Amino acid sequence: MRVESVEIYSDENNTVIMRHPGRRFPGLLIQGDALYSLCVAADEMCNAVGKESAGFSEANKIRNRLWDSLNRYKATLDSHGVPLPFSH
Repeated sequence: MRVESVEIYSDENNTVIMRHPGRRFPGLLIQGDALYSLCVAADEMCNAVGKESAGFSEANKIRNRLWDSLNRYKATLDSHGVPLPFSH
Protein backbone atom coordinates (compact mmCIF):
# COMPACT_ATOMS: atom_id res chain seq x y z
CA MET A 1 0.00 0.00 0.00
CA ARG A 2 1.13 3.53 -0.65
CA VAL A 3 -0.30 6.94 0.18
CA GLU A 4 -0.64 9.63 -2.49
CA SER A 5 -2.72 12.74 -2.93
CA VAL A 6 -5.69 12.56 -5.27
CA GLU A 7 -7.83 15.33 -6.74
CA ILE A 8 -11.41 14.93 -5.51
CA TYR A 9 -13.96 16.52 -7.85
CA SER A 10 -17.05 15.26 -6.03
CA ASP A 11 -17.59 13.18 -2.92
CA GLU A 12 -21.33 12.88 -3.00
CA ASN A 13 -22.81 9.74 -1.51
CA ASN A 14 -21.64 6.69 -3.53
CA THR A 15 -20.49 8.97 -6.37
CA VAL A 16 -16.89 9.88 -5.58
CA ILE A 17 -15.16 11.31 -8.64
CA MET A 18 -11.42 11.72 -8.34
CA ARG A 19 -8.25 11.81 -10.40
CA HIS A 20 -5.48 9.44 -9.47
CA PRO A 21 -1.92 10.80 -9.85
CA GLY A 22 -0.52 9.98 -13.26
CA ARG A 23 -3.95 9.65 -14.87
CA ARG A 24 -5.20 12.24 -17.31
CA PHE A 25 -8.90 11.95 -16.55
CA PRO A 26 -10.85 11.51 -13.32
CA GLY A 27 -12.46 8.20 -12.46
CA LEU A 28 -15.38 7.03 -10.37
CA LEU A 29 -14.72 5.32 -7.05
CA ILE A 30 -17.11 2.43 -6.45
CA GLN A 31 -17.35 1.29 -2.84
CA GLY A 32 -16.92 -2.45 -2.28
CA ASP A 33 -20.47 -3.04 -1.07
CA ALA A 34 -21.84 -1.18 -4.11
CA LEU A 35 -19.58 -3.23 -6.43
CA TYR A 36 -20.86 -6.42 -4.84
CA SER A 37 -24.46 -5.25 -5.40
CA LEU A 38 -23.67 -4.55 -9.07
CA CYS A 39 -22.24 -8.06 -9.44
CA VAL A 40 -25.38 -9.61 -7.96
CA ALA A 41 -27.57 -7.46 -10.23
CA ALA A 42 -25.50 -8.52 -13.26
CA ASP A 43 -26.00 -12.17 -12.30
CA GLU A 44 -29.75 -11.59 -12.04
CA MET A 45 -29.77 -9.78 -15.40
CA CYS A 46 -27.97 -12.66 -17.13
CA ASN A 47 -30.35 -15.18 -15.56
CA ALA A 48 -33.37 -13.14 -16.66
CA VAL A 49 -32.06 -12.73 -20.22
CA GLY A 50 -31.18 -16.42 -20.57
CA LYS A 51 -28.21 -18.00 -22.31
CA GLU A 52 -30.06 -18.40 -25.59
CA SER A 53 -30.92 -14.72 -25.87
CA ALA A 54 -29.16 -12.49 -28.38
CA GLY A 55 -28.16 -10.07 -25.61
CA PHE A 56 -26.70 -12.68 -23.26
CA SER A 57 -23.16 -12.50 -24.62
CA GLU A 58 -22.86 -8.74 -24.04
CA ALA A 59 -24.57 -8.95 -20.64
CA ASN A 60 -22.21 -11.75 -19.65
CA LYS A 61 -19.16 -9.66 -20.67
CA ILE A 62 -20.31 -6.93 -18.32
CA ARG A 63 -20.97 -9.44 -15.56
CA ASN A 64 -17.52 -10.99 -15.97
CA ARG A 65 -15.76 -7.61 -15.83
CA LEU A 66 -17.64 -6.69 -12.67
CA TRP A 67 -16.81 -10.02 -11.01
CA ASP A 68 -13.15 -9.72 -12.06
CA SER A 69 -13.03 -6.30 -10.38
CA LEU A 70 -14.72 -7.64 -7.26
CA ASN A 71 -12.32 -10.58 -7.06
CA ARG A 72 -9.34 -8.19 -7.35
CA TYR A 73 -10.92 -6.02 -4.65
CA LYS A 74 -11.42 -9.00 -2.32
CA ALA A 75 -7.87 -10.31 -2.85
CA THR A 76 -6.38 -6.87 -2.23
CA LEU A 77 -8.31 -6.34 1.00
CA ASP A 78 -7.39 -9.85 2.13
CA SER A 79 -3.69 -9.25 1.47
CA HIS A 80 -3.84 -6.14 3.68
CA GLY A 81 -5.93 -7.76 6.42
CA VAL A 82 -8.94 -5.53 5.77
CA PRO A 83 -12.39 -7.09 6.28
CA LEU A 84 -14.92 -7.06 3.48
CA PRO A 85 -17.79 -4.56 3.71
CA PHE A 86 -20.25 -7.31 2.72
CA SER A 87 -20.77 -10.94 3.67
CA HIS A 88 -20.18 -13.53 0.97
